[in-house]
Amino acid sequence: MEQLLLGIDIGTSACKVALFNRRGEVLSQSNKGYPLYYPQPGWVEQDPDEWWEAICAGIREVLDNSGVRPEDIAGIGIDGQSWSAIPVDRDGNCLAKTPIWMDTRARDICERVKEEVGFDRIFAVAGNDFLPSYSTPKMLWFKEERPEIFEETYKFLQSNSYIVYKLTGVMSQDMSQGYGIHFFCNKTCTYDAELAEELGLSADLVPDILPCHAVAGTVTEEAAQATGLAPGTRVVAGGLDAACGTLGAGVIKKGQTQEQGGQAGGMSICLEEALAHPKLILSPHVVPDKWLLQGGTVGGGGVLRWMKQEFGEGASFDELTSLAEKIPAGSDGVTFLPYMSGERSPIWDPDAKGVFYGLSFDKTKGHFIRAALEGVAYALEHNLRTAAEAGVEADELIAMGGASNSILWTQIKADVTGRKIKVPTSDTATTLGACILAGVGVGVYDSFEQAAEETIVITREQQPDENAHEQYKKSMELYLELYDDLKDTFRRFR
Repeated sequence: MEQLLLGIDIGTSACKVALFNRRGEVLSQSNKGYPLYYPQPGWVEQDPDEWWEAICAGIREVLDNSGVRPEDIAGIGIDGQSWSAIPVDRDGNCLAKTPIWMDTRARDICERVKEEVGFDRIFAVAGNDFLPSYSTPKMLWFKEERPEIFEETYKFLQSNSYIVYKLTGVMSQDMSQGYGIHFFCNKTCTYDAELAEELGLSADLVPDILPCHAVAGTVTEEAAQATGLAPGTRVVAGGLDAACGTLGAGVIKKGQTQEQGGQAGGMSICLEEALAHPKLILSPHVVPDKWLLQGGTVGGGGVLRWMKQEFGEGASFDELTSLAEKIPAGSDGVTFLPYMSGERSPIWDPDAKGVFYGLSFDKTKGHFIRAALEGVAYALEHNLRTAAEAGVEADELIAMGGASNSILWTQIKADVTGRKIKVPTSDTATTLGACILAGVGVGVYDSFEQAAEETIVITREQQPDENAHEQYKKSMELYLELYDDLKDTFRRFR
């Protein structure tokens, strides 16, 4: 009987569960949503137990629809959204909702810690700025603002490690998600206990580090009852969703670059050494001895989803983008800043707001939609230009996520960046990456290279249009200038 692999992706708006054969073909998949909570301005939370409920339902649906025997699943890989801070007690009970990657409640803590400990001291170890989106400031927030929860906390877990725990009863910390913890040394992939103490924390508050493809444990009887999985099925540590998506897109060699088109946007450039830039994000890849220099933006597929929800009047995504297709490159001067929940790299401004500029009576709904698509592409280009400042050049882009299903949006990104874009089987890149981790970890594949060769198929390539690229160079100048002109206003009226 063929060995199968199960991938679980803990996204921001939903979890995806997909069952693959060893050739990377999807046998069955499920998508289950869950809410976000906004209890106060700047706060964005999710309930990890609602993730678990959705995942249990998704696994059962996948098994029922595929008709496969649970015993034929050789391994399970789990990827998850970044920068969680899930407090659990010694029995693994979740003590509070987790602030997610969009949450900025710890901004004042960040400013104080950078003054007390020093930016240079933190950056030398972490390779990342000390910002409210990351896990460490959220851990400190619990310590200072919810001391009763902090005192009960045995470990802080990441999104995927929480689900690994629910499946196996084992608490783990995968290597790729370590970058959200500032006393994790990006170069050595170990904890710096001394820096942890300087930050007012302890390295004991996080689990031991595992390679992403290492088997963390096996499915317990209790988890088997909840999910329909076979007890004893091996579960690997898993990794960061962007890194698993990068693997699932085939980005495993230096210079290859994943372009992310999920709820959030961004890019991940594969490196052979830990090269940091203070305005970008450095993390270990899920592939051993590789790193990713990442740009993570708030604006991504979520921008078009928001427009469809609020202004789509029942239209499909294709119907919306068909309106945008009629508008020329540059949207006749309409420019969109896609800072819908502040912005991450490279400006790191929690006060930034979404802005449409250049409206007049002759502008149409199509102008709004195309400007939104272009704004997300400008954010991508801003990150690529910042990476070049660190001497890191992206080669061709390999797109993934739901946004890459749009030929128009992919072409806009190619035209804005001036780079060829390849599109693999986009909707499943992230869960496929999680499955490749499991496959390598349990011996279905001999290596990551073999797994990529056997599973990843490029469905199309899109070349930049030189005339459009020249127009977008001018539009990009306006995009950058608008933020520079507005950033003080954002701060004054936050």
